[in-house]
Order: sequence, then C-alpha cells, then structure tokens
Amino acid sequence: MAVPTQIKLKKQIVGTQQHGYLHLIVNLIAKSVFLVRPVFFHAGWSECQKFDPSQCHRQFCVSQLWGLGYTQPCFYIYKQDFIFHMDAILSFAAGGLTQASWWEIVVYTLVMTHITIVSVTIYLHRSQAHRGLDLHPIVAHFFRFWLWMTTGMVTKQWVAIHRKHHARCEREGDPHSPMLYGIGRVLFRGAELYRNEASNEETLKKFGHGTPDDWVERNIYSRHTTLGIFIMLAIDLALFGAVGLTVWAIQMAWIPFWAAGVVNGVGHYWGYRNFASPDTSTNVFPIGIIIGGEELHNNHHAYGTSAKFSSRWFEFDIGWCYIQTLRVLGLCKVRKVAPKLKLAKNETNVDLRTLQGVIAHRYEILARYSGLVKKACQDEIARIRSKGDTKVNVEELASAASWLGRGEETLAPAERERISKALSQTESLSLLMQMRQELVKLWESSTASSEQLLHDLQNWCQRAQQSGIEGLQEFAMRLRRYAA
Repeated sequence: MAVPTQIKLKKQIVGTQQHGYLHLIVNLIAKSVFLVRPVFFHAGWSECQKFDPSQCHRQFCVSQLWGLGYTQPCFYIYKQDFIFHMDAILSFAAGGLTQASWWEIVVYTLVMTHITIVSVTIYLHRSQAHRGLDLHPIVAHFFRFWLWMTTGMVTKQWVAIHRKHHARCEREGDPHSPMLYGIGRVLFRGAELYRNEASNEETLKKFGHGTPDDWVERNIYSRHTTLGIFIMLAIDLALFGAVGLTVWAIQMAWIPFWAAGVVNGVGHYWGYRNFASPDTSTNVFPIGIIIGGEELHNNHHAYGTSAKFSSRWFEFDIGWCYIQTLRVLGLCKVRKVAPKLKLAKNETNVDLRTLQGVIAHRYEILARYSGLVKKACQDEIARIRSKGDTKVNVEELASAASWLGRGEETLAPAERERISKALSQTESLSLLMQMRQELVKLWESSTASSEQLLHDLQNWCQRAQQSGIEGLQEFAMRLRRYAA
C-alpha cells in the first residue's frame, strides 16, 4: 500500500540546537492547530512505515529543515481521531461544554437575569441613587462588576438619570416619563431614552455626584463598557454552544425591557396607588419578585430614600429580603426606611406629635382623602340621577373624580382648572375640595413656623368636624390619632 505523501515545511529555523525543542514546537502546533495525536520518530522515514498507513486519514511530516541535519519527526491524524474531533466540534456547537438540557438552560438564564435585577435594585437604585443603605465594599464591587458584564451600564450615568427623573418627574426634563413620551415609546424604546440622556453631560454633572470614581471605574468599567458584555457572550457560547447566543440576547434585553420599559413605563401608567404622591407612579403588582421589588413603584415614589419598597401587609419586596440577609451577615447597613404608621388608640388633642405624624404620612393621608372625595362624588352622581337634575354635568364630574389622587398635579393648568370646576358644581363637593387644598398647604408651606402649622391643623380639624359631612367628620377624627 502506498505511503501517504509527505508535506514538507519549507521554512528556515535559525539557532535551534536541541532536538527536544523541535519536538515541542511540532507537538504544540499539532495539538492546537490540527487537533491531532502526534507520534515522533528519530530513525527516519523507514520506521514510520511500521505503522499501517491505511489507518491514517492524513499524514504530516516535517523534513529537510534547512541547515539542520535532524531526522524526520512525523505524526498522523488517525481516522478514529478525525471522526472523534469532528463529533466533538459538532457536539460543542450544539451544547457547549455543559451539554445542558433545555430546562437547565432556562434555570441558568433566570438565575443570571435575576442576579442582574438584584444588582440594579439594591446597588444602583436603593444604595447609589437614594442612599437608603450602605453596602460592604466587596458586595458593592461585585454588583458593579456584574452589571458591567451583563448590561454595560455605567453607575454614574444610571444614578444621574434616575435622580433627574425624581427631580423632574412627569414634567419637562423627565428623561423617561410616559406622560411626556407616550407609553409605547417608554415601554419598547426605554433603552433609547436612557442612552440619549446618558450623553447629556449637564445631567451627569448635576445629578451624578457621589458615585464610584476609582481606577477600575475610570479605566475599565466606564472606558470599556462593551468589553464586559462580550466576555459574557463568550461565556454563554462556551457553556451552551450556539444556544448560548439566545441566552446572551435574553440577558441583554432583560434590563431594557423590565427596568427601562415596564417600571418606567407601566409603573407610571397602570396599577394601584397606596400614596397620592405628586406624580402618576403606580404599583404594578403587589408581589415584587420578577423585577426585584421594583413593581412597587408608587411606594418608592412616596418615600424615595426608603430601602424597603413594600408597605401594606399583602405586598412583598424580594429586594428587601436580600437586604435583610446582607444585614444579618454584616454586609450592609440600612440607613432609611419609610415611617411606620402609628395611630393612637383613642381620639386625642391635636399636638406637635400629631402635626409631625401628618407631615410624615402626608401622601397616605392625601390618598385617603381622595378616596373620601371620590365616594362623595359617587353619592352626588347617584342623587343627581335619581332626581333628574340637569344643572350638574354628571359626565364631567365622574371624569374629574377619576383623576383625584392619581397625579393630577402633573396635568396642564387648563386641565387642573377643568377638574376643579367640575368638582365645584355642588356645595358639598366644593367644600371638600377647599378643605383638601387647605390640608395640602400644611406640608407644602416652607415658611410657616411649627406653631403656626399646628394652629392651622387644629383649626382644620375643628372645621371638618363641624362641616356636617359625615365622611369628612370621620376623616378629621382619624387625623387626630396620627402620631410621629
């Protein structure tokens, strides 16, 4: 049987004096480039023939090296090795190093994206943006590194944009309000709005103070924002082969959709409200797991610096659970949480503690009062319809009542005037709206002294109890029980 043709390497190697060094070079090339099993011989081609060439798929021989009188090191790619390596390549492309099943890949993807969500809500949002807690340096840097790998986001940019959102909420300058840009654009193109604002140097300078500015941040995380996500791509491809590209794509889309889209979009468009904060924020869902507790967006806007987002007994904030775990381990320190509502058992005199309690829980009080006005509107509408009174525009009254407690402060002046006019069509509703405005002044006043505010609160409660409106009387009695 004919011997396979030798392939001569016509390249001069200068200065090589040891035979073992030659073998090392050929061995490395064989393993790393040709994926073969090298076999070296030192007695020339004749001894190579003792192996059956029919078992070889291809043969490579290095011979006649210029200026060197060495023997011919030969190596073979055996047929079984060739088949093995082709199978290995196809297997790697199909399943990577892990050869994981579909459900294992799903679990991996959910775990990885959840860690990213936790990094955003605990590190970027609650710690860096609002200083609700302090993280141990090791934990903080882990979150920073993880976000660099999975999102490419820069801490200073994210923090500055979010602080500006709170400062300009629902008004001109808000980086991502659905009231300004529309729900569709914020939900599906929220990442684009984020990138646009991230390029605004004025925003970064004014709102980005206090964020990391160490050597790693300046020279790696901020300078090479895409390096981390491409390292993540290489890891996913190595673990799962071609499917890893899908895993990586989901990781890259997770934050833009859930955080930039759902929280910033749906969280200001649809849901329920515990607090009548001066914006349109809502709680998207009472169980905060998928977005790490960010679902409770209205609670957060009511008490922006609180490290805990859940407020009522049926609400769950998984981010707060992780914070408590870190606190027990000594890896974080909680600085602020929302004040807990305290009510005296019996009606008491209105004193300074009552005033402090009213101011601390102003958004809860205003939400409760808005509910009172809505109930009064429903009763008035029912009375008007039963009597057939045509002097009152029932449709306008119902439309105006629907805005109460849902951020009517963010509407245009003309819209606010329309609502006020619609709710002033009857004597009782007009009184309720007047009392509401006076109540809001208690915590909006920045020049009045504590004594003056206390006097105003006492006077308000007295007038409410003498109003003859049952709902307002009950509200005033409850207001007396608030305490700091």
